[in-house]
Amino acid sequence: MSRRRRTPRAPRGTHPPSGGHEVVEERPDGAWVVRSITGSSSTKTYTCPGCGQPIRPATPHVVAWPVEPGLLSTSGLDERRHWHTSCWRRRR
Repeated sequence: MSRRRRTPRAPRGTHPPSGGHEVVEERPDGAWVVRSITGSSSTKTYTCPGCGQPIRPATPHVVAWPVEPGLLSTSGLDERRHWHTSCWRRRR
């Protein structure tokens, strides 16, 4: 009987608990952590700051927050915002 090869596991924290993945994007206004949210993990309605329209539950979208916190924030997570993916892409 041959031994089964074990597939290596991804390191802990590679995939956020909300489904999707995170990347850091450099923009003119600084570095942003951008997390893709899958439709299956989206359960609430949010308002997109790019267009002001609702992001309905079960809609894939992105969540973005600055790597460096603002003056009134203890962490960039306090400044986390949900965006339509297309609104985030065309953001200046």
